[in-house]
Amino acid sequence: MNHKNGFNPLSRTTAHRRAMSRNMVTSLLRFERITTTSSKAKEVRKAAERLITRAKEDTVHNRRIVAKFIQDEKILNKLFTEVGPRMKERNGGYTRILKLGFRQGDAADVVILELVDYKLPSDTEEVAEKPAKKASKPKTAKTEKSEKTEKSENAPAKKASTRKTSTKAKSAEAAPAESAEATK
Repeated sequence: MNHKNGFNPLSRTTAHRRAMSRNMVTSLLRFERITTTSSKAKEVRKAAERLITRAKEDTVHNRRIVAKFIQDEKILNKLFTEVGPRMKERNGGYTRILKLGFRQGDAADVVILELVDYKLPSDTEEVAEKPAKKASKPKTAKTEKSEKTEKSENAPAKKASTRKTSTKAKSAEAAPAESAEATK
């Protein structure tokens, strides 16, 4: 029985457990959704929810306390400028755990740990973004030539065996033509 056991040590040393927890919380705040085992997710959720509660009020004191745990300056800023204000009206329960099933190798219970207001990127948004990127720069003859020269400069030196492969390719192209003539 685990009476009065405040946390799950996850069969790790204190330093390893602390580093893993920091890394997973940072990843959760960066991507807003991570996949991990059930026991790790339950421990990471505790730390993440404490930090989000601190981030709801942007003060120097709260930033310093959270900065002890989160080392990445960009993620720290995202927590206080984006995630904290989004959770302002919520009194807790900032994350959710969704069960996926069991992992193939060791049958560990795998889950998704995500922020409650996480929205899946839809396919229509991705399709709309791709043509916009292509349409932003119309290609001219000069840009096409410069791209070709950049590719040729960055390409690694060709080996002597390329000559053999080119003759094989030529013979492979000729073979279907010969077989088509034979069938006539």
